[in-house]
Order: sequence, then structure tokens, then C-alpha cells
Amino acid sequence: MCGIVGYTGVHEASPVLVAGLRRLEYRGYDSAGVAIVSEGRVVVRKRAGRVRTLEEALDQEPAAGSCGISHTRWATHGPANDRNAHPHMGGRAGAGAVAVVHNGVIENHATLRAELTADGFTFLSQTDTEVIAHLIARELGDGDGLFQAVQRALPQLEGTYGLAVISARCPGQVIGARLGSPLVIGLGEGEHFLASDALAIAPHTAKVAYLQDGEVVRLGPDDFEIRHRERGSITPRIDRIDWKPDAVELGGHAHYMLKEIHEQPETVHDACRGRLRHAEATAHFGGLNMTPRQLRRVRRVVFAACGTSWHAALVGEYLIERLAHLPVEVEYASEFRYRNAPLDDRTLVFVLSQSGETADTLGALRESKRQGHPTLAIVNTVGSTIAREATGGIFLHCGPEVGVASTKAFTAQVAVLTLLAIHLGRLRHLSFTDGLAAIEAIESIPRALGDVLAKSEPAIRAAAERIAPAKSVLYLGRDLHFPVALEGALKLKEISYIHAEGYPTAEMKHGPIALVDRETPCVFVAPRGVLHAKTLSNVEEVRARHGTIIAVGTEGDESLESISDIFLPIPDVPEIVQPLLAVVPLQLLAYQVALLRGCDIDKPRNLAKSVTVE
Repeated sequence: MCGIVGYTGVHEASPVLVAGLRRLEYRGYDSAGVAIVSEGRVVVRKRAGRVRTLEEALDQEPAAGSCGISHTRWATHGPANDRNAHPHMGGRAGAGAVAVVHNGVIENHATLRAELTADGFTFLSQTDTEVIAHLIARELGDGDGLFQAVQRALPQLEGTYGLAVISARCPGQVIGARLGSPLVIGLGEGEHFLASDALAIAPHTAKVAYLQDGEVVRLGPDDFEIRHRERGSITPRIDRIDWKPDAVELGGHAHYMLKEIHEQPETVHDACRGRLRHAEATAHFGGLNMTPRQLRRVRRVVFAACGTSWHAALVGEYLIERLAHLPVEVEYASEFRYRNAPLDDRTLVFVLSQSGETADTLGALRESKRQGHPTLAIVNTVGSTIAREATGGIFLHCGPEVGVASTKAFTAQVAVLTLLAIHLGRLRHLSFTDGLAAIEAIESIPRALGDVLAKSEPAIRAAAERIAPAKSVLYLGRDLHFPVALEGALKLKEISYIHAEGYPTAEMKHGPIALVDRETPCVFVAPRGVLHAKTLSNVEEVRARHGTIIAVGTEGDESLESISDIFLPIPDVPEIVQPLLAVVPLQLLAYQVALLRGCDIDKPRNLAKSVTVE
């Protein structure tokens, strides 16, 4: 969940490292630090707080040198303070032989700490990472180079890690190692880079190689080598970053979240591009690696995901059951991986992840594959671990998402799941006419999304003013819109810190209605559909109890608008694609509420973008 950047080359390392940290600050912002080999020693600068605090420290005390590592932290072991900030130094009696930055969790750190303390090493922090630094320093004492010392130290660790290591005894070298936490190598001319996310190095190179579990890399300015702990020397596959560096710039928007909300017409279009087949009234995917005959044998679909991806999967459940008549189950990946769920040979498992590095989702993928099931992925990040390890899958093509609160990845996932439902439906029960209508419906969405974004601001702002003082908010939706209600509630919780819960609208009378009063707004997701009349009755029940009603509904729906305090209209589109529109006012609502409350929208407290530790 933290951010790592390493550099070795001909330029000053500090500006490269700090700029990379700024790009990765969405992965962790409790503290930040750099370590640079400078004039025969390792110089460390680190501070609790944001990257800008580190920059101020470097302005006062520069660290010169062309080889270094850096880190922005999301705290696991020990509170966020200067002492626990990375990098951590290793060596006896403060010798500082090596500097280490680390993502992941070392599960046997307490045992190793006791052992190293008895061996004369002094600990200055509460982190699990410091044991790694001391272990490597102890191995370095045997006289070999840093590359060999790291390889000897790693088998003593239990848990997960993405590491970057430097030492003054091996100037110009950055060592990286991976087990369960992502690392990518950037290949340049007379310089090389190491990072936990390609975002950090995109301005410097488009050529990357993704480190695999069990691999250790030695980077020099002009060369690199990779070794696997069991297979020896490795020749990596070189990939190219498929988006422009300015894709992660704000582009005139106040926040990344707002930018990414406004990118959704384009990202939904890109998710569908090249996948629609009008002549066959179906959708086509080149990467499923399953024949139509194999797909027709499927009798059950299981989705495993976390957070926003889990909500998208719920929409997929409703769509696939409606269009393909296939039973679908949606599992929390964190539970699925340990639950020993019964899967037969006619069950198809999908995992969903924006980053492709979510630890629990990766664990679910590996458990499913261990049981011998074809396991497919719906993922955004090309080259990610989930993308590489899945049997096949579907890329979202929505570009990098920086805002911690996911927006455009959700709509891209729902768009892809809509196409998947059409594809599976056409293999079974969906007629040509209905398939063609579904394709035409999703083709209308980019323009309709543009209309929502262009017209909704005044009503959204009025709704935000109603919600901002609240301590709790209920989000309610039926059928396809229940997952949208869940997603709307999550967005509000994530960035405004207001308690919010999503429920199926009809469940309101089974408990949640007890919360309704003048101080508890209710947000109904209620576009016209087969259950619309029943939803109107539920809205009336809240109205009778003096609850504030904010409703997302179809343009021209006078029945809903007349009983709502604030009405947020969306264009009139077929029911199966309504979730793609209905979620957008909820994203904007959460954004505006957080703005009114003065919250840090792109870096909400306690959260990081990619959950790469359990």
C-alpha cells in the first residue's frame, strides 16, 4: 500500500525520487523519506506527514548523489512519526551499512527482532521493516556484495515484501526484491528505476519489466540482472507503458477524483471499443481464452472482489442472471480465499481489481487456480500480478486512476460486465433482437454520461448542502440499483467521513426506517423500471416521517420529483445500463460534501489506493 521509488544513473537522485513519491502519494501519506549514497555514506532524510514536508526538509538539508531509494508510507507497524518513517538503516552500533524501504508485512518480525538484538543490533523504530535492514547488514558483513547479502537475508523472512536496498559499500547499485508486493523496473539510457507502481517512473521511460514473486534485481546505471531464488538467472519480458505521462496530471481540475469522474464518458467508450459485434448482436473478448463451447458448459459464475470492485460485481450478478439465466455469486475476496468454497468443474471464477495487485483478490485467484479452476480477471492495470497470473481476462483500458476513491474504474467495470452479460446471454437465451438492443443501449452511454456531468452541478450542490451537516445517511436502491446505493454510500464514507449505509429499498421497513428523522437524509436511486411504483411507496414512507429525500431518477419523472426534496435527473435509457448513469450523481455528491466539509478528497484519512497487504 506504500510507495517505493529507486534510482541509479547520471542525474541527481533526489529530484527524481521526490517527484516519483508525489505521484505515488495516493498509496500512502503518513510519512515520507529518501536515502541517497553521498560521498561514501548513506544520507537519510525522512519526515512524518506528506511528501511536501520531506521536500521542505530536503530544501534545508540537501542530499546530493546519483543513487538512492525513497518511500511514502501507509502505517502498519508503529504510528506515523519521524522514527518509524522509511528508509530504515541496518548495521551494528549505528554503523548504517544499508538502507531499506519496504512494502508488505513481515510476520516473524518479533522473533527476528529478539534474535538480532541478542546479536548486538540496536532498533530505533517500532516497524517490522527495520529487521530487514539489520538482517541484510549482518549478511553484508560476510564480505560479499549487496546483491548476494540480500539474497541470503530473504529466506529468513516470513510474510510479504517489496524491497529497495542501497549501501555505501556498493555505490551505484539499487537492489529490489519482491514477494507478494509489486515492483516494476524502469529501463533508461544510462539510468535505471525501481518503483512499486509504473506511475512513478512514467515521465522517464516507457520501457518496464515487472518483477515476479521470488525475484531479486540488481540495478546499475548501465545494466541490471535478475535472479529467482529457485530458478536462477531470469530474462524478463520488457513491456511498454500504454498511457501518456500526463494521464496522471490534474489537467485543470481541483482534484484527481473530480478529473476521473469527468473522464467517465471516455473511459466507458474505451472499455467497449472494439468489443461490440452488431452483425452478431453480441460482445467479443479476445482475452478470455475460452471457446464458446467451453463457455456454454458453464453452469455457475463466481465473482471475487473487494470494495468498489465488489459493488461492480454485484451489478454484474444482476445483469448476467437477467440476460444469460446463469446463477451468479459475488464473494468478498478476503473471505473466499480462506473459506474453501465448493467449486465444481462447471463453475467459472472471475476476480475483479482495478490495480491488479489487491492482496486478497490475488489470494482468491491463486486459491481458485490451486483447485484447478479456470480463473479469469477483470483488471485495469496491464502487467499487474493478477493480469499475469489469471487464466485469461478482460482489461478495462480506463487509464491510471489516482484518486483513492475509485470512480472511473467502477463504471468501466460495470460496462465490461454489461458486455460480458450480453456475451454469455447470446450463447444461451438472449435473442438477436434483444442482444442488438443491449449493444445499442451501451453505445448511448458515453453521450448520456456527458449530459449528466454537464447538467447536474446546481442540484448536486444543493443536495450536498443538505447532507454535509448530517451524521448518518441512508442510500436505498432496488434490483440493479441496490449495488449503486452501496457504492454511493461507500464514496460518502471514504471521502467525507460521514456514516452511510446502503440497503435494498424494500428492506428499509425491516429495520433501517428506525433511523429516519429530520437529521438523517435518505438518498434513493430510483430511475424508472419494473419496480418503480414500489419504490415510490417507499419514498412516501420516508416523507411521512419527515426525512429529507434526495432522489436520482429518470428525467421527466414528475411522480418521483414531486415527492423529493432534491431531484437529480439522469437521461432516460434502458434499464440494464441505468447503473452506469445513476452512480455519477452519487460520486459528485460525495465529492461536493467532502469539499464543503474541508476534507482531503484525494488522500482521505487512513486509506490508500491499493490494498497490497492483508
